[in-house]
Amino acid sequence: MTDAVRVWDPLVRIFHWGLVAAFATAWLTADELQPLHEISGYIVAGLIAFRILWGLFGSRYARFTQFLRGPGTTVRYLSDALRGREARYLGHNPAGAVMIAAILLTLSGTAFTGWLIADPSRQALQPELPPIVTTAQADEDEYGESGERGGEPEEVLEELHEVFANLMLFLIALHLGGVAFASVRHLENLAHAMVTGR
Repeated sequence: MTDAVRVWDPLVRIFHWGLVAAFATAWLTADELQPLHEISGYIVAGLIAFRILWGLFGSRYARFTQFLRGPGTTVRYLSDALRGREARYLGHNPAGAVMIAAILLTLSGTAFTGWLIADPSRQALQPELPPIVTTAQADEDEYGESGERGGEPEEVLEELHEVFANLMLFLIALHLGGVAFASVRHLENLAHAMVTGR
C-alpha cells in the first residue's frame, strides 16, 4: 500500500466544502427565501475571490501554476483516459484543472449577474445587453408584437443568471463523475481526500 501524501491544505478543503454548502443553499432558496439566497450568493462570491488569491499565492497544490496545463496536455490526458492508460497526478489532473476553471468562471458569472439583479441601479453601469430568446421556457404574454422576447435589462440578467446556475448543475454532475472515475481508476477515495487532505 502506498503511503498517504498531504495534498489539500485546510484552506482549500474549507473553500471546497464551503462552496458546496453556499451554492446548494443559494440553489434551494432561489424562489423561496430571497434574503438567504442573496447572502449565499455573496458567500459564493467571497469564496471565489479567496480561491483566486489562493490559486496565486497559496500552498503548492492550490496554485494554478501547479495544475493548469495547456489544451494539448488536456486533450492527451483525456485520450489516454479513454484508453485506460492515463497518468496519475497528485492534485488536479489536466481534466480536473479544466473543471476547476469552468466552475470558477461559471460561478463568477452567476454571482455577478445576481449582484446586478439585487440592485437595479447597478444595471445602469453595464452596457446594453442583447435580448436572449428562450422560446421553450417563455410565456406567450412575454412577447411583443414582433414575436421577440423583451430585452428589458433585468429580464435578460435574470435569464443569464439562471443559465449560469443551470450550467453549474451540469458542471457539478461532470465533476462528480470525474471524481468517481479517477477514484476507481487509481484506487483512491478522492472525496475522502478532500476531507482529510491526504
